[in-house]
Amino acid sequence: MPKKTTTDLKKNSKETAPANAGKKPVLLSGGNPQISKGDGDAPVQAYIAAMPEWKSGIGRRLDDLIVNNVPEVRKAVRWNSPFYGIEGEGWFVSYHVLTRYVRVTFLNGALLSPVPPGSGKDEDSRWIDVYEGELDEEQMVEWIRQSAALPGWRGFNTL
Repeated sequence: MPKKTTTDLKKNSKETAPANAGKKPVLLSGGNPQISKGDGDAPVQAYIAAMPEWKSGIGRRLDDLIVNNVPEVRKAVRWNSPFYGIEGEGWFVSYHVLTRYVRVTFLNGALLSPVPPGSGKDEDSRWIDVYEGELDEEQMVEWIRQSAALPGWRGFNTL
């Protein structure tokens, strides 16, 4: 099966440009980019481009790992964070910039093996904080594949 390109993904998704397209994004507390909500690859790429310092490289790599391992993935930005999901199945992963790391949250992470180490009030979600130079790509790909194969979160209306 041929690999889908970003162009293919745009053609097959409901693409909406963020309202702040073309403007330099504001960095919120901790350095998280303030990106208007939008569907498709464009707002996610705007978020990644606005991630400060080394964190932008982490964002690009996460996006590549997700797209290369889940070719049918759909993308959106909500609450100043990129979300990735599968049509009809829900959202399975998101990430967010904090001062010293990028938090990668698996929305169905309690079902993954091994379970990602971070947890909070949501009994389903688990996360891992990725510090500079510490992205374990092999483990991340395993979690991405597992998470995409499970039912995802259906918290907003695009999937």
